[in-house]
Amino acid sequence: MADTASFIAGLPEDRQAPVSALIDALRTHLPEGFAEHCDGRMVHFAVPHGLYPDGYHCNPKQPLPFISVASTKGHIGLHHMGIYADPALLQFVESHWDAASCGKLDMGKGCVRFKKPERLTAAVPLLQQVFEQMSPAQWIARYEGAFKR
Repeated sequence: MADTASFIAGLPEDRQAPVSALIDALRTHLPEGFAEHCDGRMVHFAVPHGLYPDGYHCNPKQPLPFISVASTKGHIGLHHMGIYADPALLQFVESHWDAASCGKLDMGKGCVRFKKPERLTAAVPLLQQVFEQMSPAQWIARYEGAFKR
């Protein structure tokens, strides 16, 4: 199993500091209860089985995913399941996004893409606020209402 430090060290040099700052913001600003792990391709923050024994519905052996950080050839991706599942959180991101410093919001359903590392650095203060808005208990309730059948 890979660790987060190895993941960051394996990134292109211009991405290491912004991704490290993003992961530090997650560690500092996520409510208590989320657990960090790295699979070598992404760094994940999830609800551990100790808090949610059912795990992820697609694979119950995995903890319930919440946020993942990835680095692909074309962008740095922040995969935030809360933004995908909670319209109020999505609206918060959209209404507080500063296009002047962060660039145009490049987003899929729950993935915010940063094609330029400096745009991620500029977005971290807003993302810190986003990270603080959903606890593991709130995410479990939202997840069960939106995804689990």
